[in-house]
Amino acid sequence: LDPAIANPGGNAPQLSQREREVLRWLVDGQSNGQIATRLQISPETVKSHVSNVLGKLGVPTRQQAALLAVRLDLVES
Repeated sequence: LDPAIANPGGNAPQLSQREREVLRWLVDGQSNGQIATRLQISPETVKSHVSNVLGKLGVPTRQQAALLAVRLDLVES
């Protein structure tokens, strides 16, 4: 991870409300299709949100995004 991202003392990335919702379901291990169904949006829209989240968090995978979200307390349990 980028040291600035890995450091919990740093500023948390600015995620939109929808990106936080998508990230919350990523933490739960949901697929794009499952997230789309829950949020009543298209899987393509979920894919776009996931890409945005990965970019803002500076991580290459969903799993790393989920781990970082938990570490930085970015989502509600």
